[in-house]
Amino acid sequence: MTDFIRLGSFEPNEVQSRLRTRNGDQRHRQAGICSVRALIERPSARIYNALFSRCDPSIDPAPFGSQGTPARESPQPKLMALFDPRLAELGWKPFFSAQISSEEETDCLPVRVMAVHRGKIAVAGAGMEALIEPRIPGADAEEHRPATGDWLLLHRENLQPVRLLRRASLFKRIAAGGRQKLQVIAANVDTVFIVASCNQDFNIARIERYLVLAQEVQVPAVVVLTKMDLADEPERFAEEVRRFRPDLAVETVNARDAASVARLADWCGEGQTVALVGSSGVGKSTLVNTLRGSDNIATQAVREEDGKGRHTTTVREMHRLERGGWLLDTPGMRELQLADTAAGLAEVFDDIVAITRQCRFSNCSHGAEPGCSVRPALATGQINRDRFDRWCKLASEDTANSGRSTTRRDRADAAERRAQSHAKKPGKGPRR
Repeated sequence: MTDFIRLGSFEPNEVQSRLRTRNGDQRHRQAGICSVRALIERPSARIYNALFSRCDPSIDPAPFGSQGTPARESPQPKLMALFDPRLAELGWKPFFSAQISSEEETDCLPVRVMAVHRGKIAVAGAGMEALIEPRIPGADAEEHRPATGDWLLLHRENLQPVRLLRRASLFKRIAAGGRQKLQVIAANVDTVFIVASCNQDFNIARIERYLVLAQEVQVPAVVVLTKMDLADEPERFAEEVRRFRPDLAVETVNARDAASVARLADWCGEGQTVALVGSSGVGKSTLVNTLRGSDNIATQAVREEDGKGRHTTTVREMHRLERGGWLLDTPGMRELQLADTAAGLAEVFDDIVAITRQCRFSNCSHGAEPGCSVRPALATGQINRDRFDRWCKLASEDTANSGRSTTRRDRADAAERRAQSHAKKPGKGPRR
């Protein structure tokens, strides 16, 4: 890490200024916290108050004495957990430490789920790694089971799962097939890389689907276009993405070239978690290998006739990056069904939604109804016809799947209440 701050050497307004500068840049949002934790020298109450009011308003600095020393009756283990370098390197943030009760601080260990396998999950914490059973008492719904990127509390004595911490973000989808089963993709992601390739498999509609997911959970997205070395005009693909979303970050790279991939490094700093999403064959595994500086993840060639690929990644797992961040690779998902993404749709297609709100009738189908604002916009080219058709398709799909998910949500809420009730029972440890 660079740019360490020695707290004893600065006044509160100077600490706030440094944090404000870092927090102003979205790529370094968490670096302001991580860069403070290592060299603490005789912190004063004023500096602690300035630091924590800036970092996380949910953390109460009141237990610190007015003369610059912590109040003797409260050692503040929560605050010190924030500065544990081993947890911070895994992505630990004040958002998670604020959720832990005093009893849990004594009885439990926080760990992060690094990979999900069949019947087991790999976890890592402060100086420990383990392969454990994923079962959490009372967590019957898919949404409340451990996913890659989750933070989980384990019982100190037997390392059995106690409960999941509330997620800062959660990517989920309706699984492929006819069962309409909810599938969790990744949790607690800071940035999502939407990976597509500069070849015949490039599909703007698929990019929009992934972007809707990212907007729904309010995670910044970067479109990464791979295989630029195999395209005659790679910028043509980037321009097509920017045409419908000018403010979207788009990077064109050769996934095999470290110098080319280095332009993604700003999103991969220490403690940051990046998720890769994209269909099979776009070069996600190759990109992971280059970002890690290794080649131990298998890759496969795509079919020459259509540029489509076969599944290489078979489990969702987190990979440590050279700059200290974490990259979460996901199996290729060609069939991506949306559900409960109305807000994401409104964000990605905000230009179309703004015009639909001018229609005379709120339930206008934009067909033959009088007072429709969409038909004139289509006729004049204000709305692109292909983009409008994609919006209609995604909106209809989301409405249909969201209706089916109501029962799932009810079951999930009931399961969460059972899990919370079980965790609050005194003297009850998790079963082996």
